[in-house]
Amino acid sequence: MSVLSRVVRRLFPLVLIGLAPLASAGGPDLRAPEDIAELLTPFLPDETAPGAGGQARLQRLISEILSTEGYFSPQIEFAEVDGDLRIDVDPGPRTLIAGVDVTVDGPLEAKTRRELIAGWGLPVGQPFRQQDWNNAKQRVLSSLLAEIHAGARLVDSEAVIDPATREARLMARYDSGPPFRFGELRIEGLERYPASLVERHNLTVRPGAPFREADLNALQTALQSTPQFRSVLVSIDRDAPPDAEGVVTAPVTVRLGERPAHRLSFGAGVSSNTGFRVETNFQTADLFGQAWELNTGLRIEQKKQTAYADILFPPDAGQRRNSVGAMAQATDIEGLRTERVAVGGQQLWRRDELEYRLSLTWQLERLMPDGAPESLSRALVPNLALAWRRLDDPFNTRDGIVLQGEIGVASKAVLSDQNFVRLYGRYQQFFPVGQLDTLTLRGEVGYTIADSRNGIPQEYVFRTGGTGTVRGYSFQSLGVSEGSATVGGRYMATASAEYTHWLDEQWGIAAFVDAGNAVDSLSDVSLAVGYGVGGRWRTPAGPIGIDVAYGQRNQSFQLHFSLAIPF
Repeated sequence: MSVLSRVVRRLFPLVLIGLAPLASAGGPDLRAPEDIAELLTPFLPDETAPGAGGQARLQRLISEILSTEGYFSPQIEFAEVDGDLRIDVDPGPRTLIAGVDVTVDGPLEAKTRRELIAGWGLPVGQPFRQQDWNNAKQRVLSSLLAEIHAGARLVDSEAVIDPATREARLMARYDSGPPFRFGELRIEGLERYPASLVERHNLTVRPGAPFREADLNALQTALQSTPQFRSVLVSIDRDAPPDAEGVVTAPVTVRLGERPAHRLSFGAGVSSNTGFRVETNFQTADLFGQAWELNTGLRIEQKKQTAYADILFPPDAGQRRNSVGAMAQATDIEGLRTERVAVGGQQLWRRDELEYRLSLTWQLERLMPDGAPESLSRALVPNLALAWRRLDDPFNTRDGIVLQGEIGVASKAVLSDQNFVRLYGRYQQFFPVGQLDTLTLRGEVGYTIADSRNGIPQEYVFRTGGTGTVRGYSFQSLGVSEGSATVGGRYMATASAEYTHWLDEQWGIAAFVDAGNAVDSLSDVSLAVGYGVGGRWRTPAGPIGIDVAYGQRNQSFQLHFSLAIPF
């Protein structure tokens, strides 16, 4: 008897009686071992005393359910007590696997065949469960399909059960089919965009290369992440005939559904750093009919207002993304008002865990501190930023590390008011504790090498304090005093330790201590310390954090909230 027919035969009574009704308080009185009761209870009817025909159906149902867990000789007794039905179930001994026969036919390398058979997940001596049996068969098939043998199939399988000896003997036979390699790329569904756009995003699927399912998935993921395509399906022709050498060269079909070219969006939010926010954004994925991306918008926050426009170009042959942009911004934070405009270009390259950004930015900034004279500064800064990330989950991280480093340079000889070199580094690491908890350590340092901070735009010196830096202090309140305002200094350092205890998969509580400061001279170093507690709520976009922190220096409490995604 085939596996499919066995499964259908066993599950059919479940369909007849009802798959999901929970036993009510007035249903049959089930007497069974705890694990067996948990297994059976969801399938019991609500009637307290079904007739003889109902009892017969119940007996068949219980037997079928128990058989999927390896109990093939249960003892089931019915009794009426005070007009209600009592069911006594003794599952009996569990059936164990006594023999396994797995064969893989076809033009398969001997080493691969041995590894597949050795990886069979249902060994002799293990209790027989229908689900484990299904999973073991699928695991071998999935391994075959994942690399080279895209036409592999399960030819036959059988589980022979001997209720008398309580033994199960398993047989599974596979045919690897011929080896596959990628053929030509066939692109369907394009209307506005050229086929070269797909090729620019294709890093993995190369004609003539051995088939790997992971390569197909990587291409599909890359195309789905673009703003040009709404739907993507990448597949191969698994029915293509083999050539004279027994190898199938399978064409790769990429079916695409294009997104609307233009999108207008609105948003609102709030941050403990910059206050309430409203914004509007316009995006187009086909600027000038070249598949260039335009992203422009206006963001108005209580402490910061920003207008921006960026143009992003498709990846080049080396998978580098180039962009150009312009921005105008005004801020009013800790007594310091700034107005600045900036234009520049950037190149982004990302591969696996490594990312680099190379940018060139020119900006003009007006500095207006309360109680001190205004100043005007300009700088042309080439900047290199490197980041290395290894995280178990980028949105809900329990184990991983993030390392970042930046270097920027300006010269009076080239459109700048001050000579300086800006250095910045950041470290963040996550340590899993127990089943759910996490310890997070973070540190960052910055140093702007210059004769003076005067003439350097605030982006290239340092202020700290607030959510994500030193909690217990207002946003960018730690820095150098100028008049009654806080401005950036040439040195900065922060450190943080946080322990998060998750009450369940969604809710958690945290305790933390932060320390740091920004100064203009090492002789002025004095760390500001903050500590507190907070709540965490896991969402698909990452944990949302709400913290209450006490600043030891200012002896006051601060409320902080954030979307706690690691940088």
